[in-house]
Amino acid sequence: MNQSNTQAMNKIRVTIWNEFVHERTNPVVKNIYPEGIHGVIAKVLNQQDEFQARTATLEEPEHGLTAEICEKTDVLTWWGHAAHDEVSDAIVDRVQARVLQGMGLVVLHSGHYSKIFKRLMGTTCLLRWREAGERERVWVANPGHPIAEGLDRCIEIPNSEMYGEPFDIPAPEEQVFISWFEGGEVFRSGCCWRRGNGKIFYFGPGHELYPIYHHPLVQRVMGNAIRWARPQGVWLNPAAAAHAPIEQARERITSKGPQLHDATGSLQV
Repeated sequence: MNQSNTQAMNKIRVTIWNEFVHERTNPVVKNIYPEGIHGVIAKVLNQQDEFQARTATLEEPEHGLTAEICEKTDVLTWWGHAAHDEVSDAIVDRVQARVLQGMGLVVLHSGHYSKIFKRLMGTTCLLRWREAGERERVWVANPGHPIAEGLDRCIEIPNSEMYGEPFDIPAPEEQVFISWFEGGEVFRSGCCWRRGNGKIFYFGPGHELYPIYHHPLVQRVMGNAIRWARPQGVWLNPAAAAHAPIEQARERITSKGPQLHDATGSLQV
């Protein structure tokens, strides 16, 4: 195998999912993100040798998240706002299954109210919000965390949408960032969880009316989060939970006592 093929195999395969609605319908958003939020994120990632980023949007067949694409995705990022209800439950099922097997998921800004995030959190994921273009200071609460690598004490975002507490999520397993807003509110804006074999990171900044994804430190967080969320170890194989007949046991054993299942593993009533 030549060197270029080896390097391609070692890249983190990222799918950038975006509903891609406001960039096409709102002139302010379109001016900031003429190629969509997904286009900006993918371009930044593909400028770095370690990533291989593709994009997917709501209006593509199967929302661009076919079984084949999901099988070839190590980390999925998710941005949505106006069209959460238009996402097919079947695609949510597919993404959830892939996360449980080991795919990383990075949920961005208003993706907190997406079907997939609410499914994986098991809560409403509701929060307080205000659209006033106020300053946001993203404080690094856990400077030793990989997602905070290369950052100073905080990220200054001149204009942002306020997200505030209470934020109805399960207690984060790791708290990386806490945001303060000009109006005085605070928000758990960088949170980590594990579900099954997969890792999930939620990052709060990213309102589409402001050029937040053009901010170099926000771009650094994105790269760090994808590195952290990438699959490590062995992907979980759903077949591993299947019936294990006696003849497949590693050591020789003899069946003892009554059984509720037949030799194929089928439950007998």
